[in-house]
Amino acid sequence: MQGKARRQQIMERLAVQTSPLSASKLAKALGVSRQIIVGDVALLRAAGHRVEATGRGYVLTGEAEGFVFQIPSQHTASPAELEKELLLIVALGGEVMDVIVEHPVYGELKGNLRLKTKKDVEQFLAVLEKEQAPLLSDLTDGVHLHTIRVREKKQADAIQTALQAAGFLYEAE
Repeated sequence: MQGKARRQQIMERLAVQTSPLSASKLAKALGVSRQIIVGDVALLRAAGHRVEATGRGYVLTGEAEGFVFQIPSQHTASPAELEKELLLIVALGGEVMDVIVEHPVYGELKGNLRLKTKKDVEQFLAVLEKEQAPLLSDLTDGVHLHTIRVREKKQADAIQTALQAAGFLYEAE
């Protein structure tokens, strides 16, 4: 399969996905190496396609539907606290789109998460543990922002209230 046709196939597969699709799965399905897929995605992005990379794979992005908001959070690097924070958000109907920290040298650093379900959170935590990867918030003493998407504003209010009750909402002293 030639590059142009392969990139079309990538876009078609991403368009019907409801969860991230890994480069490895795309490579296997299209009979090429993972690195070829990574290069194809770079070309698709350069051509203006909104393909976002998450730790679990690629997703197509568009205009955010629903109500999107950011919430400042702080907790230790404890896996239990991270799990509690993320599960609380998704249980109340939120999609954790990303995590953002402010770095003194690089400015804003963002990790795309796209966590919508308990299963998504469990998979994210499993990869984090397997890779022994540090959290971005380790760079900022646990302070970070999450961009969250919900269907209705009342869900955003419920998430904020729940995070505050759990002690995760960052508030200036």
